[in-house]
Amino acid sequence: MAESFGIYTLANDAIYDQLVALLNSIEANVGADVPVCVIPFDHRLSRVREEISTRPHVRLLDNPASIERWETFAQTFVAAHPMANQTKRSHPRWYGGKLHRKFVAFDGPFERFIFFDGDSLAMKPVDDVIHRLDSYDFVFDDWEHKKADYHAALDFAVVEAASAFTADELRSLLHCSSFFGAKRELFSVDAITTLQRCMVEQGEAAWVNGQGWWDDAFLFNYMTLKLGRPQFNFTQSPNAQERTGNCANSDPFVVRDNVLYNQDGGKPIHRIHYMGYSSTDFNRLCLGEDVDIYYRDVFLHYRFLKHPEQRPAQLSSPSLWVKTNRFVKRATQKFGAPGG
Repeated sequence: MAESFGIYTLANDAIYDQLVALLNSIEANVGADVPVCVIPFDHRLSRVREEISTRPHVRLLDNPASIERWETFAQTFVAAHPMANQTKRSHPRWYGGKLHRKFVAFDGPFERFIFFDGDSLAMKPVDDVIHRLDSYDFVFDDWEHKKADYHAALDFAVVEAASAFTADELRSLLHCSSFFGAKRELFSVDAITTLQRCMVEQGEAAWVNGQGWWDDAFLFNYMTLKLGRPQFNFTQSPNAQERTGNCANSDPFVVRDNVLYNQDGGKPIHRIHYMGYSSTDFNRLCLGEDVDIYYRDVFLHYRFLKHPEQRPAQLSSPSLWVKTNRFVKRATQKFGAPGG
């Protein structure tokens, strides 16, 4: 039986520290009893399972049929896109990733849901998102519609030539995939089959911009555009109080009691998104290394909220030997081992 509302995220053991921080922030700022499902990014889940076992409202979403369906869908898109015929070096980095597994949320147990990327922290209740889902099928909160054409998710010229959309209309519909509210079964098996046919037989995979930065959000934009269901983006709200930032490394915030607010007017934000930082950065931070991460004290607060005694008492810079070893390792990975 489907549940009325819940939250999803995507995780594995590699982002264990970030997952713990996110779950704690949801408990503290959204609600202690809100059900959460963790979608497996891959098979590395031993620490995730152990953590979930201590949280009665959190569970792992075990749906291999859905995962396989979305894997096939993503692979179909990759093979159908014109970029597939170019050199492997030109392919988007996420080709070998699993970020599209977040779409398993559309097959999950919650009738209405919100998805948080694992590199995020929840900063306030989500009643406003749930309320918007009364009138819209998708709810977003991001500034993708402000990106330059080169970095936009959709190739405006290609879509305009093949559809009735104008570039202005397309731009207003752009969104990211790091935070969104939606409804269960919007992408049914039949809907996915239709999208695959359009991508392959009608060449619509080319609607996705192949020149800018690629990620799962680019594919998601094609999906929502084709579905044509009502969507709302808080950053385009007529109410200025609802228009805020969310990125840790680009938007200015003020901190009050470990909660972030938009610097412009002190407006509450839905989440802080630590986009651009690696999981390794956070792992090292949690071990006591002085890593340059914006709002890192806020992150550490939520990471060790339940066990403050485990929080590093102070942060220290790595030794010269450690820095040199890391540099050599990165160089080896980039250029390949000798004789390889």
